[in-house]
Amino acid sequence: MRHQRVINHLGRTSSHRKSMISNMAVSLILHKRITTTTAKAKVLKTFVEPLITKSKEDSTHSRRIVFGYLKDKEAVAELFREISPKIADRPGGYTRLLKTGNRIGDNADMCILELVDFNEAMQGTDTAKPKASRRRRSAKKTAGDDAKTGKTASAKAKKSTKEPKETKKSGSKTEDKE
Repeated sequence: MRHQRVINHLGRTSSHRKSMISNMAVSLILHKRITTTTAKAKVLKTFVEPLITKSKEDSTHSRRIVFGYLKDKEAVAELFREISPKIADRPGGYTRLLKTGNRIGDNADMCILELVDFNEAMQGTDTAKPKASRRRRSAKKTAGDDAKTGKTASAKAKKSTKEPKETKKSGSKTEDKE
């Protein structure tokens, strides 16, 4: 029976699995977002979230413990310097899984695993969008603009050359032929 056997082995040996998850965690910390399969992302999430929690306390002991898992000096420095101050008030849930569909080659479920506080688009606190300009069919302004009316010289010329249209008499049944 397989009671209490909940670890996903990912079809790899123990040493290969540990090094792969460690490398993926380093990539996640350095790049803030990675694309991987859903199974690997779920395993990585359980691996990296305790490390992020450990990084909230910046001490030599916690740095050594995190380094023992990651084995990358730059990733540990990034985790303690950049990530931990930003997530200091968050009680947990530091990562987000965004499913992206299936991979073309083998139809594997793919997803994006990202750090929650580092995605400006999902936070809703991104900078205000510039107001979209409306496309209008007005004449282009030239050097001969009239300051008071804002009309161009060419628009004035067009207006003066137009003749009034002849109007039809709606009441009569016969039309004048000229």
